[in-house]
Amino acid sequence: MSKDLVIKDLQISVQGNPIIKGLNLAVKQGEIHALMGPNGSGKSTLANGLMGHPLYDIDSGEVIFNGVDVLELEPNERAKLGLFLAFQYPTAIPGVSLANFLRLAVSAVRGQSGNGSGEDHLIPMREFRRELRDKMKQLGVDDSFARRYLNDGFSGGEKKRAEILQLAMLEPKIAILDETDSGLDIDAVRIVGESVNKLVGPELGVLIITHYPRLLDYIRPQFVHILLDGRIVESGGWELTQMLETEGYDPIREKHGIKEE
Repeated sequence: MSKDLVIKDLQISVQGNPIIKGLNLAVKQGEIHALMGPNGSGKSTLANGLMGHPLYDIDSGEVIFNGVDVLELEPNERAKLGLFLAFQYPTAIPGVSLANFLRLAVSAVRGQSGNGSGEDHLIPMREFRRELRDKMKQLGVDDSFARRYLNDGFSGGEKKRAEILQLAMLEPKIAILDETDSGLDIDAVRIVGESVNKLVGPELGVLIITHYPRLLDYIRPQFVHILLDGRIVESGGWELTQMLETEGYDPIREKHGIKEE
């Protein structure tokens, strides 16, 4: 069965305002795609719509993943199927340690959470701790990180590293990284980029959503797409990021007759 994420003529609105206006895109396992566009072009709307955020209304189109129309599924079912979203602005949850959160999340995605009482519906603690230590070692994360409350008092870089650790533990088939570089200094961008690179492989497809090319210096995509006015208007390779770095989005807007958002 195909593990491709295939988006066909997708249209998404927010509070009655159309944002995504007929988007087509396909991402396969093992591929790295970058979706670039200025603020207001619809990047985060696409990410949240793909994962089933209730404030984003799907007006029409299809999203097929692993042979299933994910638009018919709840967000947790999409995660179980193998989709993952790293948030642009991760939420802090005081009182819940990162380790406990990850144990619950991993158990839910693997189908081990249910109606059992106590811990009988969770991944065994010994197995979880071994996996968590291995992933933290792979990513160069200190053991104390897992004992802290989820994103509570975290710096911007620490929040994004926690998201990447979740990605490593959940082992999705397709990961959507929504502006993972947002609010980070250059050192934090490098650390996050290097961490993602350690996870990239034939079993993981990645869609990097960003409006600056600096993260792409560390996670080199094979495919680059430019999103303007809710549509992908240009697709190509690394040369598109270099063009944006030197010329910005204005020449592409003019080429396609699009006014600035």
